Amino acid sequence: MSHVTDLPVWAALLVAFFLVLGSGLTLLGAIGLVRFESFYARVHAPTLGTTWGAGAILIASIVCFTVLQSRPVLHEILITIFVVVTTPVTLMLLARAALYRDRTEGTPGVPKDASGRD
Repeated sequence: MSHVTDLPVWAALLVAFFLVLGSGLTLLGAIGLVRFESFYARVHAPTLGTTWGAGAILIASIVCFTVLQSRPVLHEILITIFVVVTTPVTLMLLARAALYRDRTEGTPGVPKDASGRD
């Protein structure tokens, strides 16, 4: 059987705060995905919810395991970097593909390109 070490109260409260914050932000992103009408409005909520929600959850993980192991545990920073870099890139690629599709299909209400052409 492994030895289980308890978190100090201050660390448990900090971890709980970041877990609730991250979970709430992720939930808001999921609700935004369901509730918004158009693809262009819908794509922003999960992107922000994923980035900030995952960031808060990873901060909770860093605090928890740093306190439990009595040494800095920073490998979660790599996960954070990957999420922060890949999420906006994915958003831009999806939005550009949808914009191109809507322009070629002639969907009404789609903004013109930067040169003013349809």
